[in-house]
Amino acid sequence: MVSSLWLRIKLIVSLVFIIAGLHVLNVMLDYQLGNYGIIPRSESHWFHIYTSPFIHGNLGHLINNLFGLAVFSAFCLLRSVRFYLLSSLFIITLTGALVWMFGRNAIHIGASGWIFGLWSLSIAMALFDRRFISIVSGFLVFFFYGGMVYGVLPSDPNISFEAHFFGALSGVVFAFLYSLYLKSMKRFGKPTRLSKGSKK
Repeated sequence: MVSSLWLRIKLIVSLVFIIAGLHVLNVMLDYQLGNYGIIPRSESHWFHIYTSPFIHGNLGHLINNLFGLAVFSAFCLLRSVRFYLLSSLFIITLTGALVWMFGRNAIHIGASGWIFGLWSLSIAMALFDRRFISIVSGFLVFFFYGGMVYGVLPSDPNISFEAHFFGALSGVVFAFLYSLYLKSMKRFGKPTRLSKGSKK
């Protein structure tokens, strides 16, 4: 139990340090890493969907996203590390792909799409998966951070609302698909493992 909790804490802390370290490097390079953001419909830069969440434009952008990422990562890690890693990979991939296809002609950077995905995932799991932990975590996220729903609407031209919107959408999609997976596992179950001494 303690080792499992410590693993989750180390994962969040490591993620924070990696993103913060990349920002320091970005500042030292006069923000040249910003070129690794998502450039919509640029075929030669498609892989930036995996680099853009780790790059931020300024200190305020970085701090806001680090706080949100740490909070919603913690909520998702209440289930398991595997759940968190799978959902994060899915959200980053789908969000990035949608921004690449439909985003404005600009360079989209930052972890906000990932954050909005984890946010909507926590809430959607309470709807699709009625287990106690899903309901409680979903309620807490909605109660304290329900106002984030306004972030999916265009407000500031310097903010990628597309990443917010597609991130939130990706979180809901993953919650739905994961709930189907859980239902199929419950329906078909796992084969019973018999010991060598068992008799039918």
